[in-house]
Amino acid sequence: MEISILRGEEAQSYNVELENVTLLTVLNHIKTKIDPTLTYSHGCRSGVCGSCAVRVNGREALMCEYKPSDGDLIEPIRNTRVIRDLVVDSGMVERFNCSANTWSEGSDKGNVSEEDASRIETQSDCILCTSCYSACPVYALNPNFIGPFALTRVWRYVNDTREESSNAKLAAVQTNGIWDCTLCGECVPVCPQNIAPKQDITMLRMKSVMMGYQDPNAAMAFGGGLNF
Repeated sequence: MEISILRGEEAQSYNVELENVTLLTVLNHIKTKIDPTLTYSHGCRSGVCGSCAVRVNGREALMCEYKPSDGDLIEPIRNTRVIRDLVVDSGMVERFNCSANTWSEGSDKGNVSEEDASRIETQSDCILCTSCYSACPVYALNPNFIGPFALTRVWRYVNDTREESSNAKLAAVQTNGIWDCTLCGECVPVCPQNIAPKQDITMLRMKSVMMGYQDPNAAMAFGGGLNF
């Protein structure tokens, strides 16, 4: 099996005699047996930590879960600075999560019902692999876009019956946030946890409208908004 790995500006090919193994196993073999200079990131090896996200043939995948085929092209995730080979600067995770206040800021309840817990279960499964971030086309125009993974985490807390600061979280995602998303859906199929950021962003928009916010682009189309 031959696979190619983008290293800087050029792709380097490797022949590996392995079958029915994960991409991470293949890369470990290349590094230990063929090319010790190859650089990549990984952690749990179980699809939990999200640190091994890459692009395979133009689509995001976790190295510890994907099984490669002959001719595959492996690239680093997009929309961020490449440090070396398949290793990228993951500082945007902290930056966008801080911008969107993606954490609990107080609760006036203890336990919650099973029904309430189920409302936030899916979004709580986000592993911050940044696959959705890499797949998102908005960053080509707006590098400050808060992004799918952060916005889906905002919906997790806005939809949490225990959260006391949901209004503040909605306020934090009005700029470079929910209205900048094109709802193209590119983030949905690449999520290894089956989260649908597009749907979560749509729900945040609906909640925002209920709280009196409006799409600034629509407001501009009407000359800055409606006056009564």
